[in-house]
Amino acid sequence: MTEHVTIGAAHWVYLLGVLVIVATMIMRANVVVPSILATALVAFAWTHSPVTALESVFNASFTAAKELFNIFLVIALMTALLNALKSLRSDIRMVEPFRAVMKNGHLAYVLLAGVTYVISLFFWPTPAVPLVSAVLLPAAIAAGLPALGGAVAIAIAGQGMALSSDYVIGVAPGISAKAAGVGVSAAMVADRALVLSLITGGIALLFAYLSLRKTITAPNNVLLERWQAQSTNGELARIEAEGTFDKAEIARATGYDKDKPFITDAQVEKALSTMERRRVGWSKFFAVATPLAFLCVILLMVLSKVGIGRDLKGGEAAALVGGVAALLMICASFAANGPHKSLNASADHVTEGFVFAFRAMGSVLPIAGFFFLGAGGDLAGSILNVPAAQAPSLLFELIQSVQSLIPENHILVAFGVLIVGMITGIDGSGFAGLPLTGSLSGALAPGANLSPATLAAVGQMGSVWTGGGTLIAWSSLIAVAGFARVPVFEIVRALLIPVLIGLAVSTICAVLIFN
Repeated sequence: MTEHVTIGAAHWVYLLGVLVIVATMIMRANVVVPSILATALVAFAWTHSPVTALESVFNASFTAAKELFNIFLVIALMTALLNALKSLRSDIRMVEPFRAVMKNGHLAYVLLAGVTYVISLFFWPTPAVPLVSAVLLPAAIAAGLPALGGAVAIAIAGQGMALSSDYVIGVAPGISAKAAGVGVSAAMVADRALVLSLITGGIALLFAYLSLRKTITAPNNVLLERWQAQSTNGELARIEAEGTFDKAEIARATGYDKDKPFITDAQVEKALSTMERRRVGWSKFFAVATPLAFLCVILLMVLSKVGIGRDLKGGEAAALVGGVAALLMICASFAANGPHKSLNASADHVTEGFVFAFRAMGSVLPIAGFFFLGAGGDLAGSILNVPAAQAPSLLFELIQSVQSLIPENHILVAFGVLIVGMITGIDGSGFAGLPLTGSLSGALAPGANLSPATLAAVGQMGSVWTGGGTLIAWSSLIAVAGFARVPVFEIVRALLIPVLIGLAVSTICAVLIFN
């Protein structure tokens, strides 16, 4: 780009704000306050008005909330559905049949990863970790899979593969696409992130299996007895308090005791047999109907990509997921509580869903607001109370001013965005860095002749795989460690090389496939 760009005080203040936020993430401290202060200072540097600066603090979070509320709504409705299914024990019934086919440790490793991935894809790893750990992990250990192998499979499939693409709920691609700017759709980022997550996860699962395969032994119930005799230690409780987000909320248990995470065959049967006969039928029905309903949603989404049926544009895919979740939740509440009590039960489930959504994701709003301020256009305009044409594009102009210093090599640019994403994930939250990687992708893509959606997906991989729960001990990986009763740093060591190899290969594939 040859157009001359004038860098003013607002640009320097914005750059300083970015550096402070990244440094705060590296120190594993909360970045909400730096984001709010940086927003006010940038607004003051641009407008020279203290009143506008104060207004921008509110406007930034409000603008982010308007842009991202569909994400909060989907999280709330999916959580509400999960709670309704738990009241029918349908969640246990969905995974219980897999216990019978875990004949050896090698098969158990694959099944643990597969079941965790599917559940995490639709509900996040929130219910997947405790549910799989409570119902399937004991059977896997009895089949000969060591607890470390089970923890690795669960972490890669749930915290890594499913969460990094977030293909169904759409939180991560929605934030990345919105930060990348106009012309970048969440659906495009989601599609590319899905491919990259499968590449990264497939490679990570393979290398992790190769490194652990010698520890897999013959099936023996004594292995389960030894594992059950172990106990968690206080180290996990200490680590859980570190990081920026509410890890206990992001990776909370959903009705299972972390000190006693296992469920024996007899306990499963008891849990399912204590229900009223009328509810047993409904429990089985929703255990089958729920995955089938969402498989149909996935089929519609896939068919729309190839031109069959209605084209799901923008947030329509997320709206479809949310609508299906809401109707299933109402039906499940009706089956569990009857026609009268189901009205209150459904309302309670929705309320609990919103509470979880805002506890888990509320901190993203001020952070996203700050990076939206640097994106220019309508977003920056609404924050500064000026027309979109007059709003500055601070980050884009900063990148443009140093365009000659940025290497033209696509691979180097992609790895640069990946590394930035991994740095922002050091705080232990996979989503806190997405506004930065998204904004950076939108700014770097034109000069590097790369697709902003591709760069945003690469940055998303780095941020979520690192902070979402595979490479950082103070992330939601603590939940996996707690349920598997394995030291969390031992899991990190087992995951480090496989995940790094997977991320490197997927980044190269992103440049070769999508550009």
